Amino acid sequence: MDMDSAKCFVLFGTSACHLCEQAEAVLAAFLAQGCDWEVELVDIAENDNLMDRYALSIPVLQNKHSLQELCWPFDGDAVQAFVRSLDLS
Repeated sequence: MDMDSAKCFVLFGTSACHLCEQAEAVLAAFLAQGCDWEVELVDIAENDNLMDRYALSIPVLQNKHSLQELCWPFDGDAVQAFVRSLDLS
């Protein structure tokens, strides 16, 4: 497994969602610490299946490799704990 591909998050949210904006700010601060993770923003409004799954729980952070999820609310400490808990093997 390529470690770089494991170090990717997806942040599920929608536009004009103030909680999603807060989550993006938390992740921006996390990434600014010099970590080599990447975050892909996915707007659930563009996909009926994602709307069905996440409409009541966004924002949700998902690791692309393990598919483990961290649901809102979360802060920088929670994101760091989430990263440490991931099984990236």
